[in-house]
Amino acid sequence: MKRAWILPMLLVLCGSVVATELVFQGRPYAAAALLLVFVLLAGTNSRLIFPKSVSALKAQRRSAGDGRPIVFWRPGCTYCLRLRIRLGRSAHQLHWVDIWRDPAGAAAVRAVNDGNETVPTVFVADQPHVNPSPEWVREQLSRSA
Repeated sequence: MKRAWILPMLLVLCGSVVATELVFQGRPYAAAALLLVFVLLAGTNSRLIFPKSVSALKAQRRSAGDGRPIVFWRPGCTYCLRLRIRLGRSAHQLHWVDIWRDPAGAAAVRAVNDGNETVPTVFVADQPHVNPSPEWVREQLSRSA
């Protein structure tokens, strides 16, 4: 679970160091702008912008009941971030499983990806789809409604 925060914390730390140096050089506005960029990068690489993750077992139960897709993801994954951002508000209708927090979720992803933890892996009606397009996921979500 702690490794999910390593990249965001490194980004904030690096941004702070560089911003401090800019302040000492007499460029406080540049320091503030740079620090803001690093904080935004840290936020997008954290789990904060993703809907609340559930366990793989809970997601499977919920998906069986409502037919909505399950998205297996991990923090720091640019493809997961792309999917999340492009889905917009409809992302909250999906069941999200963070494979770094849920060993069963990681095992499910490895089982369908030749032992690799390739994410995002989206399960629709128990069929895995690796790194699908956001439009395809949105279409699957509208079919389940």
